[in-house]
Amino acid sequence: MRFHSDCIGCLLSRVEYESRLCTDNPERIQKIVRACRDLLQRIAADPVPAPVIASRVHRLAYQMLGDADPYRALKRANNEDAQAVSRAVRDDLTTFHDLVLASVIGNTLDYGSQAHTVTDNFVEFFRREFAAGLTVDDTDAIEPLTSRVVYLADNCGEIAFDALLADYLKRRGSHVTFAVRGAPILNDATIEDAMTFGIDRCVDLLTPTTDGIAELGLNRDLAPPDLLDALDRATLIIAKGMANYESLSLERDLPPVAYLMSVKCDVIATDIGIPVGSRVALLRE
Repeated sequence: MRFHSDCIGCLLSRVEYESRLCTDNPERIQKIVRACRDLLQRIAADPVPAPVIASRVHRLAYQMLGDADPYRALKRANNEDAQAVSRAVRDDLTTFHDLVLASVIGNTLDYGSQAHTVTDNFVEFFRREFAAGLTVDDTDAIEPLTSRVVYLADNCGEIAFDALLADYLKRRGSHVTFAVRGAPILNDATIEDAMTFGIDRCVDLLTPTTDGIAELGLNRDLAPPDLLDALDRATLIIAKGMANYESLSLERDLPPVAYLMSVKCDVIATDIGIPVGSRVALLRE
């Protein structure tokens, strides 16, 4: 997906939000927001996927803040909360469908969307959403494609449920490459977060999506060789979250892609053709 004008307000609100995580100086915050707005005006029409635009804006904000990871405390709390929930429910997750649904519900733990509020009682929320199921459910078509999987992770917190799904796939004979951000950006998961949940011990390859560059989604121009090789050999890409959808939805030279996400904004809801709030396991071949 290309960057949409409706995304401007959301993106700048995230800049203000992450700035407030680092400083309570209103003049400094507004200076950063203005600089990011000016950059966005110059690059918004560039013919690149939307996450490339957003990443450049966030990198400028982080540079001006002098903080490479404004969300660090929130991410730590996300991981602790999600780990507690995953321990409480994992014995009830016995099938591929169950684990995909859990991973999609986990995608709700997201501080990167203006229109989305993170629940205060995630255990209760999880059980309610699990009973409701998926809005788009292509899991029966996805599972047979899982012999060689590239798993593109999204946020901290939800990575606890991604770990359960990756382990399930590996134990049933899949070759799994698990990819996380190459540097902190928003509340997205990094190598450190993946290792917290032991993902390095239950997949064939744990890799960053970039060599140390803070970049949302998947930018193949920045991807390391191991990840590019895994993509070339994959029978399926599992793409978690909206940024990965935005990165891949216009690509045509990929293996089948399973988009697993909670749809949190009108732009992506309109692009897919489903309501905001939908829980999606969508296969695109």
